Amino acid sequence: MEFMFYVVPAFIAVVVIVMAVKVIRRSLELKQAWSSGLTAEARCLRAYTTTRHHNDSGHITTTQRHVYEFTPRGGRPVRFDEANGPATTVEGDFVTVYYTADQPQKATAQAPSPVRHAASTVGLLCFLGVVLVFCIFFVVTADDAIGADLP
Repeated sequence: MEFMFYVVPAFIAVVVIVMAVKVIRRSLELKQAWSSGLTAEARCLRAYTTTRHHNDSGHITTTQRHVYEFTPRGGRPVRFDEANGPATTVEGDFVTVYYTADQPQKATAQAPSPVRHAASTVGLLCFLGVVLVFCIFFVVTADDAIGADLP
């Protein structure tokens, strides 16, 4: 039964590390798209929300999503789906998208806001770091407590 004191925190730590990698990857994608200098006019093809019910806490999370389509310079039309877009953008609206020439499918319709984005990324990474440190602390403490109980 003591193995649960190792397995559960290890699983949480792995999830936290995967989340941190995704946050960093998306942050770099946004930074590259904003700094590339490439923009295009995109049309919002669909605006919708997704809801998720958290069984453990009873909370419901709603995310505003948009599907955009644009044509990069000299290329084929590209569609992409982006989360957390503005609620004021509706189907049929035209927006400016920022993209890189080598990966236009990773475009963004978010207006450049490097300071706000960096602050939110750092804040999220700090939170994930605290969770990771707690997992490590828990495993070390559990190991000491379990080791002290052995004859």
